[in-house]
Amino acid sequence: MKIILASNNKDKLREVSEILAPLGIEVISQRQAGVRLEAEENGSTFVENARIKARAAMEATGEACVADDSGIEINALGGGPGIYSSRYCGDSSYAETCQKLIKIVNCSDDRGARFRCAVVCVFPNGDEIVSEGVIEGSIGLKYEGENGFGYDPIFVPEGMGRTMACLTDQEKNAISHRGRAFRDFAGKLKKYIESQGTKE
Repeated sequence: MKIILASNNKDKLREVSEILAPLGIEVISQRQAGVRLEAEENGSTFVENARIKARAAMEATGEACVADDSGIEINALGGGPGIYSSRYCGDSSYAETCQKLIKIVNCSDDRGARFRCAVVCVFPNGDEIVSEGVIEGSIGLKYEGENGFGYDPIFVPEGMGRTMACLTDQEKNAISHRGRAFRDFAGKLKKYIESQGTKE
């Protein structure tokens, strides 16, 4: 079975391929599938945005497609930036935005935060699989670590005592919101494939 990942991110493609490999599933990128599109992510939730991307890729290829959407939710911002995480920076760099967020959270008595990821797989027959992964934590007191990107240098996972950007790739993949979401998806996909086999 082949599934198209509605992304061209090489690191994401490698991670998803490794998770789905035990099921005998080949994962290819949009580019490898000959698809060049940027679906407009105008949903109001991570699930909706992931569905929009997966459905657009499925309609362009006629193949099963999977997509994810993720971001950080900060209690001091009322759960923001959430689905706007990637656009929250505006013209600023992630490093500058992270420093700004630390200052905002320092003025609050709640440092709680979480990374959330939604995964949606859409099949040509209209079926879909939805999975989510969450990692709870807090906003650190300082920008720290170089082995990460985005908001990793200010997010401290529960029980870790250091930011995501201070973790090794192996440590990060074991607990990450995206890893959790795709591992949950792999379990649901296995059951889906088995159920399709019983219908034949």
